[in-house]
Amino acid sequence: MTLRLATAADAAAIADLGRRAFVARFGHLYSAANLARFLDETHTAAIVAAQIADPAMRVAVVEAEESGAIASFCKIVSASTLPPHTAAQRPMELKQLYTDPERIGRGAGARLMDWAMEQARAWGADEMQLSVYADNPQAQAFYRRFGLDKVADITFAVGDHIDPEYMFAGPVRARSIAFG
Repeated sequence: MTLRLATAADAAAIADLGRRAFVARFGHLYSAANLARFLDETHTAAIVAAQIADPAMRVAVVEAEESGAIASFCKIVSASTLPPHTAAQRPMELKQLYTDPERIGRGAGARLMDWAMEQARAWGADEMQLSVYADNPQAQAFYRRFGLDKVADITFAVGDHIDPEYMFAGPVRARSIAFG
């Protein structure tokens, strides 16, 4: 697995993976109209390209060794947009961490979390924050492995459907990664 920063050339592949991963995990929860609206507002090549170009955001990918295809990606921002539910002075936010549904459990997500923590430290962040679906115990257990835990009940809109979410947060801590 190769972990690297995303480039503009990766935008379409990241958007495609984001759509496939979201639909595989959550697509059954929404009406066709709400799902289509959400995907068009969050997972298009143009949106991803703008995110990659945004100096306040970092996007990293993990490539599959055998094919070079993007197996997983992570988007982080230097200043959290989540509601202030902690005493953090400089919180950063993990916006998305998606893995190809066929590749979950192979370590790509952990590599990206290590990278995100390293970026947060470089930014001088004192806390990592994220939003996770309330009925996604696998993702919650994953984030707890990195020292994050539930700090608040929040919501997340998919079209006009409102999901119960948990805001997770925890201190930025060092872990060693191999970047390159």
